[in-house]
Amino acid sequence: MNIRKLIGAVALAVAATGVSAQQTVKLASLVELSGAGTTAGTTFRNGVDLAVKEINAGKGILGRKIDMTTLDTQSNPGIAKGLTQKVIDQDVFAIFGPVFSGSIMVSMSESQRAEVPNFTGGEAAAITKQGNPYVFRTSFTQADAIPKVVKYINNTIKAKTVAVIYQNNDFGKGGRDVFMKAIEGTSTKVVADISTEQAQVDFSSAVLKAKQSNADAVFIYVTEEESARALKEFKKQGFNKPLIGETTLTGQKVIDLAGDAANGAIAHVGLTADAPNANIRAYKAKFQKEYGFVPDHNAIKGYTGVYVLKAAIEKVGKFDRKEVAKAMHGIKILAKDQPGVLLDIAFDDKGDLDRESYFVQVKNGKQEVIQTFQPAFTSKK
Repeated sequence: MNIRKLIGAVALAVAATGVSAQQTVKLASLVELSGAGTTAGTTFRNGVDLAVKEINAGKGILGRKIDMTTLDTQSNPGIAKGLTQKVIDQDVFAIFGPVFSGSIMVSMSESQRAEVPNFTGGEAAAITKQGNPYVFRTSFTQADAIPKVVKYINNTIKAKTVAVIYQNNDFGKGGRDVFMKAIEGTSTKVVADISTEQAQVDFSSAVLKAKQSNADAVFIYVTEEESARALKEFKKQGFNKPLIGETTLTGQKVIDLAGDAANGAIAHVGLTADAPNANIRAYKAKFQKEYGFVPDHNAIKGYTGVYVLKAAIEKVGKFDRKEVAKAMHGIKILAKDQPGVLLDIAFDDKGDLDRESYFVQVKNGKQEVIQTFQPAFTSKK
């Protein structure tokens, strides 16, 4: 056999045994690249892609490069569910997304059935209450984050009354319900409870109702584009009392869209590119160089989520979906050991995470950290 035939025979043998296919690990990113969730899904995808690029430029995961598939859910829960089944049929090891709570609530039954780890950006408290051992958050649950907002409204600014504006979907109603429960028993009373719709354009009526309630502060819990529209309307109607929310009220996209109207808005954020943290500042610089804009919380969620999976696989030492999912429950990952997670992070037995978080206020078109919360597990490290 001459050398050319020998090489051909070896290649055929490799293909027949599937060795070549074992050189990569298949992952899928199912995100909102069109529709109401375009902003959140696109930046989450960017974060995922940057992490994949870095990992593939290095040693991969246990020596394997990542083969990433990205598909658009169109912000539609039914499509998200169908795409989840599609990538499962393609034998992906893990799924990132969807970002919207309504979509992951519908699609995660498919990843659970197939025993495929599924990382989501959704924050609705109900997601991890379903008892799905294969779903993991890349952000805080509302149940952990919103009580911090209530404490800020009651203890820090000492508001006697508050108006609530929320989005009428799984995300908004979940946050509204957590807020209402957390504020019970405090000295702050809710004097207006105002529902709005996803993709709502006109916030004049909602803002007028909040203004007429004469509340000392307003809690706003809607997604990014809607937050920008609400902030613009509050400025238009001359409202000058505290506007307070969670991550989606002060995201970079909101600041870009709302302009001057975003100044003064206050929010608890699980992640911010302006955090006083060297790892996050370095990530911010890399992301800006890659994409030309400041990463928001969704971009950090996607990026850190991939590195969390990498850490869990390396802890198990093999590509075993069930073992990796099992290892995720109770895992603690330190940034000094796995720099891509940016902050020390821990997951509980429900798939909820814990790590450092912040209160920020928008000043001169930028988030400024005004308070830092340490993770609960810090003392247990």
